[in-house]
Amino acid sequence: MINSLGQAVVSACATYLEIADRHAPGLVEGLYLQGSIALGDYRAGVSDIDFVAVTSSTPDPGRVRAIHEQLRRHGRKPFFDGLYVSRDELRSDPATLPGGIAVHEWRVKTASPFERNLVTWHVLAQAGVAVRGPAVGQLDIYTDWQALAQATRHNLDEFWAPWATRAARSPAGLTAWGTTWGVLGVARLRHTLAAARITTKTEAAAYATATYDQRWHRIIQEALRIRVGGPPVYRNPLRRRADMLGFMREALRG
Repeated sequence: MINSLGQAVVSACATYLEIADRHAPGLVEGLYLQGSIALGDYRAGVSDIDFVAVTSSTPDPGRVRAIHEQLRRHGRKPFFDGLYVSRDELRSDPATLPGGIAVHEWRVKTASPFERNLVTWHVLAQAGVAVRGPAVGQLDIYTDWQALAQATRHNLDEFWAPWATRAARSPAGLTAWGTTWGVLGVARLRHTLAAARITTKTEAAAYATATYDQRWHRIIQEALRIRVGGPPVYRNPLRRRADMLGFMREALRG
């Protein structure tokens, strides 16, 4: 399946493994892709490559930094974001695990919670792509849909509602990035709860169009257009922000 993902993704994975094997022989026993690539919603020039590296031992942070510093020299984009875990950790509830080594936008972090959560575990179990190592189904990845659903509702209340309040008086609310982030971010969580699986931003746009009042269709179309391309739907960023906030308020109510 990896060969069907596009040359840029295939090349990035091959380069990463070659560098990792040179700097830390035997460390990376498995390499898996999750996120938009696994879910079939990867957009070249927009999406990152989200990885999970399964290791044979606890990685040395210095060697991991050397790996990703050299990988970065092959091209700053897309980001090669992810985390280093053991197979035993993937079999465990991530909420019970300490932080670990992770990489976000080329910065290597130690003892980090980045991507070490049920969303990552579920996406990997649901649709992860094996680049190296056994098939995902053989990893016995821990999943708990009820806990994930509860965390998703908490995310809507504790992250997205305050974000919408800030966006109402922040320049971020007037940007294209803020529009697609806010509209598709909330829609995706609502769709995930409705579908009982992790869904994509593109799927979420279709779900929101089918679920919410027609007056919000224009802002949903604009949010998706920003992600996939096409002519702008709005000329006035103030009107766009007002519609974004209106849609978010309705979607946050349930």
